Amino acid sequence: MNTGKSSFSLARIALVLAVVVLFIPAGTLPGFAQERRVVKLPGTATLPFSDGVIAGDTLYVAGQEGIDANGKLVPGGIDAESKAALARIEDIVRAAGFDLKDVVSVTVFLADIHDFPEMNLAYKAVMPDPKPARATVQVAGLVNNARIEISAIAVKRK
Repeated sequence: MNTGKSSFSLARIALVLAVVVLFIPAGTLPGFAQERRVVKLPGTATLPFSDGVIAGDTLYVAGQEGIDANGKLVPGGIDAESKAALARIEDIVRAAGFDLKDVVSVTVFLADIHDFPEMNLAYKAVMPDPKPARATVQVAGLVNNARIEISAIAVKRK
């Protein structure tokens, strides 16, 4: 039985692992400290948030309301607001160099859950198959007294 050789091998492995952990900067390992890029649509420069943030192969889209180019809610109720919010999501996704097929998750915030059927019709018409994962919730209120706000996450396909 040669236990000295076995201990030496384990000690060598532990030493190599310690060197790797201590001397390789975390930013060089995949999944750590990825470069970030901001996406801002025209007319949003003064807002205190980004419309989208790209980190690695992932795009995070901030909640979008159904507004027009002047930042005003579109008239026409939940159907019009849903279509406008989805159009803004698509604009951000495309500006980031992604496609709607890259969207993997969507969160829909409704001021009134009874608007779900109309929102769902607009959503189904815009989002490509296979549809992304989605959560839909009713909230107590939205900025600008909007009826809907939608956020999304997209992952670039390789």
